[in-house]
Amino acid sequence: MKHWIEAARLRTLPLSVSGIIVGSMYALANPTEDVLTPTEVFNWKLFAFAILTTLGLQILSNFANDYGDGMKGTDNEDRVGPKRTIQSGVITPRAMKRAIILTSGLILLSAIYLIYLAFGAHNLGYSLFYLVLGILAIASAIRYTVGNSAYGYRGYGDLFVFVFFGLVSTLGVNFLYSKQLDAVLILPATAIGFLSVAVLNLNNMRDEASDRKSGKNTLVVKMGIENAKKYHYFLIVGAMVLVLIFALLSHFHFDQYLFLIAYLPLVKHLITVHKNQNNKLLDPELKKVALSTFGLSILLALCMIFFFSDLIVNNS
Repeated sequence: MKHWIEAARLRTLPLSVSGIIVGSMYALANPTEDVLTPTEVFNWKLFAFAILTTLGLQILSNFANDYGDGMKGTDNEDRVGPKRTIQSGVITPRAMKRAIILTSGLILLSAIYLIYLAFGAHNLGYSLFYLVLGILAIASAIRYTVGNSAYGYRGYGDLFVFVFFGLVSTLGVNFLYSKQLDAVLILPATAIGFLSVAVLNLNNMRDEASDRKSGKNTLVVKMGIENAKKYHYFLIVGAMVLVLIFALLSHFHFDQYLFLIAYLPLVKHLITVHKNQNNKLLDPELKKVALSTFGLSILLALCMIFFFSDLIVNNS
């Protein structure tokens, strides 16, 4: 069990649910004109299964990365981060392959029930769309490093992370509640996507030398470390600016800018990356950015709930 927990990489899980938290709390904070009570706009069971499905996708991605990189020999003595389970031999490739299949099946079942909770027997078109989206998410999580045409080895991992853990996670879960798209939500969705990509970019900067040697052509390998740093600054700063614009457009009150606290560790992180001359020392920064993103999502959610509370009071 200890080795399977290691393979699941628990430190990556909080980051994966950030979009779910923001998208769900936005639905709670922005009811339709004829809905003014939390019980009418928010479904805790839907929220729970959205979290469960997303966590499953992250764990599946971690299992698949362990398997794919292990089988390709990318995980070797040159790798900087923690040893993977197949690399160290504590889990066999056959066992990991079975775990990938089992996890995929469980995610699909969770996604189907999530879709049923949101749409019931109605809106067949929406249900089919989300089912296809779920299958694509499962396939993408696996194909990142598994197979001869693994897209993570061709520099497309950033796009996958941005789309599924940013846009789809935030906008997708919000639509499950509201059955509509709100353009302003694209701002925090993009911000969370940027921060999620930033964690991947840090990982790839840390592993740049070993990835280049093993033929894993990540975006960092393609652009080089100096350009990767500039790209990283864009992701972090861009995310902070987008969330601030979202707050301004949403007419946040002064006390709703509590989320700015999460900017402090991100700014400190940027200074660390700017000064860093040894890629191996970037490993601790992954956890810092992941937790900062999770913290930002929690604080932003709380700020939106405060808005909803004010709305209830004003209409009571």
